[in-house]
Amino acid sequence: MTEKCRCGDHHAWATPSLEDRPAAPRHPLLAATLAQEDRVEDAGSLDPTDRVTCRTHRRWLHDCVASPVHTNPAIGYRWCRRCDHQALVAVDELAGEVTIRCELCGSVPHSRANRELVELCLRSLALARSGRFPQAAAA
Repeated sequence: MTEKCRCGDHHAWATPSLEDRPAAPRHPLLAATLAQEDRVEDAGSLDPTDRVTCRTHRRWLHDCVASPVHTNPAIGYRWCRRCDHQALVAVDELAGEVTIRCELCGSVPHSRANRELVELCLRSLALARSGRFPQAAAA
């Protein structure tokens, strides 16, 4: 039996799986958005924290935002300053909702960085949906 962590990161105990391959080659809109954001970021015109794609995981941001890689206490992304602890992210793709909640105190850590992260994830989710259902996006 193959064990795989659902956070999207590769751990020593997790054996490789075909699902671990980057999603970009299978999704043209994702591949194009990744390439454009990479170019604009490399040119210095896009802050890395303003991306709707993840340069590390090569996925839409909402697909991998729950990864510990996306926690940054200095900036405040996915961080509860009251508890000084990592916050959890839940992405409900059906409802189109993204929430951040501290696993220690149960509160929503209100910070500018967390609000921006939720907005970026919502934009990422909307773009991913438009790539999967282009006819619905055009309507």
